[in-house]
Amino acid sequence: MSRGWLMWCVVLCCGGCDSLRLAPSEAMKGNAWMHHRTTQLAADAAQDAEAGWPLEGLTALAAMQSGAFVTDYGLPRELPAATTAEEVLAGSAHALATTATTEARQRPDAWETADAVLELGIGIAGVLGGAWGLRIGQLLRRAREKSRALEEIVAGNELFKRQNAAATEAFKQAQAGQSAATRRLVAELK
Repeated sequence: MSRGWLMWCVVLCCGGCDSLRLAPSEAMKGNAWMHHRTTQLAADAAQDAEAGWPLEGLTALAAMQSGAFVTDYGLPRELPAATTAEEVLAGSAHALATTATTEARQRPDAWETADAVLELGIGIAGVLGGAWGLRIGQLLRRAREKSRALEEIVAGNELFKRQNAAATEAFKQAQAGQSAATRRLVAELK
């Protein structure tokens, strides 16, 4: 039993958690579908009105791109009515977009998810590991503290660069000596 948990933890630590994500809600799926239909109808309207190259091309591209969102999110259980522009512009589409936006804002971000996983690791290590578990728990707690500190530093640096545009070049030069691993980590945090 404990070997299975240990192997699972090793796999997560070595492989990372990039492939783990929360499933979208029905409102998010419905909103993705509604967005796709909206862009399809806009592309059709632009073509029917012979709007010309830039508008026709942009709306056709937007319709194609929005199909990727539907593929990623999946179809909702019940497709919203979106056959005509009138149906899309009805109040229910606006309510669906508002609901999906609200739900998206309430979802935990990567940092909150990582904190929860570290808390789980600390708890499991403490329960199953005895003295070694306490040490592992302390290491995990310290890793979480460092992770939070790094997140705060990156956020502070980004705020500084936005507020002091003149110092941006000097800031970049000061960070030029960072290792590739550090630069990659900071880029992921941004």
